[in-house]
Parts: sequence; C-alpha cells; structure tokens
Amino acid sequence: MRIFDPHIHMTSRTTDDYEAMYAAGVRAVVEPSFWQGQARTSVGSFVDYFDSLLGWEPFRAAQHGIAHHCTLALNPKEANDPRCVPVLDELPRYLVKDRVVAVGEIGYDSMTPAEDTALATQLQLAADHGLPALVHTPHRDKLAGLRRTLDVVRESSLPPERVVVDHLNETTVEAARAGGCWLGFSVYPDTKMDEKRMVVLLRRYGTERVLVNSAADWGRSDPLKTRKVADLMLAEGFSEDEVDQVLWRNPVAFYGLSGRLDLKPPATGATHEGNSVLRGGE
Repeated sequence: MRIFDPHIHMTSRTTDDYEAMYAAGVRAVVEPSFWQGQARTSVGSFVDYFDSLLGWEPFRAAQHGIAHHCTLALNPKEANDPRCVPVLDELPRYLVKDRVVAVGEIGYDSMTPAEDTALATQLQLAADHGLPALVHTPHRDKLAGLRRTLDVVRESSLPPERVVVDHLNETTVEAARAGGCWLGFSVYPDTKMDEKRMVVLLRRYGTERVLVNSAADWGRSDPLKTRKVADLMLAEGFSEDEVDQVLWRNPVAFYGLSGRLDLKPPATGATHEGNSVLRGGE
C-alpha cells in the first residue's frame, strides 16, 4: 500500500514517526506552514521557518525514504498580528521554489477583517504563481467560516478546482462540495474526524476529489491515521483501487497542479549544512 499524507506538520514530529510512517506505507508528505503554538514576533522567525521547510525537513524525510514538499503562507491566526503581516511581502521569493506545491495554510481563525485581507491577498499570490491553495477552516463557527471562505474564493482569481478546503466534517462537506473545491479531512484521535466517520462520508460522497490527512502536529495527534483510514476502508468493503485513489492518486493530482511534485526523495549526503540526524548509526 502506498500513502501520501497531504497535510502533516513533521517539524513537530520525531524520527521515530518517520520510521513508523514508512513502515505503514507513507512515501510522500506535504507539510503546510502553520502557527506553531507560540506567537512569532517578527518576520525573521517566518523566514527561518520557511527555510527549514525547504532544507532541513526534506533532508530529514529523505533519510527515511519519504518525499517531502511544503506549502507556505501567513497563517490565519497570525494574520491578526501587525508584526507578522509583512511576511506577505517575503512570500513571493519563496513561492517560486521547487518544493513549494501550494500556498497554505490560509483561511480563517476568528474571521476578522485582517484575516479577510490576508486570505484574499494570498489567493491572489497563488494565482500569480500558478499554485493551488490549501485553506484552513476555523475551529469555531466552522460552517460560517466555510461560507465566508467560499465567498472570498469566488471573488478571487483562483478557480475553486485549485483550492482544497481542509478540516471538513459532516456539517461542512456539502457546502464545500457545492462550491467546487477539493475536500480535505483531518483524522485525529479525539477531535476533528475519526476513521469511522471518514469511511461513512466516503461511502456517502464517493472518493473523487477527497484528501485524507493526519494533520499531525505537536498536540494529541497520530501520523499513522492515514493508514488506519485505509485499513478500515478495506475492512468495510472498499476496493484496493479506491483506497489508492484516496490515499495516493488524489493528493498527487491536487498538488500536481503546481507542476512541482517530485515523488522521489531527493538524494542526500550524510549531513545537511553540516548537521546530521544519523546519530547512533554505523
């Protein structure tokens, strides 16, 4: 079984996770830039973070046979902080880099005017750079946030078929589907979706234009949730082809819209800029 996790924050995970993911069939990941739990106070902290997503993290993933790409953006939460907003001026020089396959995560947190501006600006950046967009739906007032998101997408230069709306659930999937966007679902141990609910939705709505991800980060999450969804799909009567479509071909098709997807891990040496994660090896 081959698995592509289209939304996972590997910066927050250990090398043990990479090993377990590879053993479970994960061969490719996309890591969206996100709020890291503590507020950033300057544009420089974004620049260092973006550099790590383009350098260190692909190196670390490649050590375990996994191809790593990323999406870059000013995230919704920090779009409200005037100290962070100037990162929008830095994004164009990053959005031309090879392993950047979308603009994201963008969208809403508290649905403020500042978030409106950041979302519209970054949808335009995606259109200007020929990239798709990964949109985060808010944790609170999710349906209202989704509807507002779809309004901004309709007003933008980016067609909805180049947008994945993530963190969907039973209350938002109909509207997102009607809006013409790709459908993203995050499967978590306690919150968001779980495997059983995900399989119910796949049975109801089909496997087209659906992305299933673990969204694993520094909180209670599980980087093997993609495999667990695949196993339950098979147990519930889905075919191996349907599993491959959801867990591999769909994310390949969506991020392939960037024209930059390379599913072969890059060749690496023993170190990245003089640093290694190979401690304890022979």
